[in-house]
Amino acid sequence: WFRGQPGVEYRLAPVALRYDELEKRDRALGLVAEMRRFLEMRLPRPPGADDHLGWMQVGQHFGLPTRLLDWTQNAAVALFFACCKEEIADGLVVILNPIELNQAVDPRSPRIFNLQRDAHLINPYFKLDGRIRGNGKRTIAINPTWNTERIAMQQGAFTLHGARNFELDRQQASSLLYVPILKDHKGPLLNELHRVGIGEMFIFPEPEHVCAHLRRMARL
Repeated sequence: WFRGQPGVEYRLAPVALRYDELEKRDRALGLVAEMRRFLEMRLPRPPGADDHLGWMQVGQHFGLPTRLLDWTQNAAVALFFACCKEEIADGLVVILNPIELNQAVDPRSPRIFNLQRDAHLINPYFKLDGRIRGNGKRTIAINPTWNTERIAMQQGAFTLHGARNFELDRQQASSLLYVPILKDHKGPLLNELHRVGIGEMFIFPEPEHVCAHLRRMARL
């Protein structure tokens, strides 16, 4: 899996767990339940009442802080995200072997977890609060339900972060590799990605992203 970050200082931790104060982490994690109250009638195909991962993915999609960290199975998509904010300093592409990460949880059957087969492993994460615990649940790699066009277009995947260590590092995943993307190369790389069909209008289906892409290509 691949993750593109526009700056090298970004942490491999989901947004809800980046806050220093426990009270803020708990408040952030509680927003998914609040979101459900407001969006259940507004979504054309809302997740089921017991589909906690589906609702967490909806929150992640619309910018809510969750326990999920976005990855992609497409290296070019990750490179786009590493380059997309040209005014920021050097970017980064992170590479992860998700099966190796999950071996620590189920060494007998190395695999990427999914909710259909591995509900018994995944569901307990949705009951966790914002506390960090030395013997708590590890970060795991899961295949999402492709319930939005954006996830499908970006070939999305997630790490679901537990309570043992919020930030993913080489102690948990020795396979982690970091590829720096120098600021001066971001513009030319974006142009080359556009040539092979990787750009804002191709990986974000919403109309505003199509318009932003067209404006950028017109250099306006």
